[in-house]
Amino acid sequence: MALQKVNLLPIALINHSKRFFSTTTLKCKTFAQKYREFWSPKSSNQPPYGHFTQVGDPVLRSKAVDVPEDVINSKEIDLIIDQMIKVLRKYDCVGIAAPQIGISLRIIVMEFREGLKDKFKKEVYEARKMSTLPLTVMINPTLKITNYTKHKHPEGCMSVRGFSAEVERYDSVTLTGIGKRDTPNELQLSGWNARIAQHEMDHLDGKLYIDQMDGMTFHCTCWEAVNSKAGRVEIPFYK
Repeated sequence: MALQKVNLLPIALINHSKRFFSTTTLKCKTFAQKYREFWSPKSSNQPPYGHFTQVGDPVLRSKAVDVPEDVINSKEIDLIIDQMIKVLRKYDCVGIAAPQIGISLRIIVMEFREGLKDKFKKEVYEARKMSTLPLTVMINPTLKITNYTKHKHPEGCMSVRGFSAEVERYDSVTLTGIGKRDTPNELQLSGWNARIAQHEMDHLDGKLYIDQMDGMTFHCTCWEAVNSKAGRVEIPFYK
């Protein structure tokens, strides 16, 4: 999930893509073999990527599969998590799901660092109920709504680069899963952190914020710069 500070904001390999898996015939050895390919030298870029996949990539519209219990603590899963954290921090974001680096597995990483508070005006930070969130890594997470009150706020996504829209999200949720990197197995989240969790959980089900946004608020985040610079503006997909 990307921060928006403007406008107040199956494991048998399917033939056509290395990123989609089925757990029906999975063995630990098979899993390790398949994912070890991602870390071996190659002539072309392959997942897990060091960038965010973009809308249009089929991996973002497929329901991610559970990480099998017998490989949760494997080196391959640790390497995927390491890459997710690296990409999250490289792009200065607050959330990332495994499909966003091309891996169709149910893993999410979230982090709202203290320094990000400086990116927002005090009134915006308070209105959106933002608060710091330590590095959180969840495998096979499930989400339960605990407060059905909804709030509409601007939301962006690094997989829909350069755009934003207002989205309604529930006020509070409970996130349960297999915690890694000192993450508890259950977290009570509210406000903006609950929004981050809902956003990332949507990714695991092949959904994007544009599926539930207020369409009238959808906009290019740099539209003013496009006008002022006579269209000479680029949206980077790397950093």
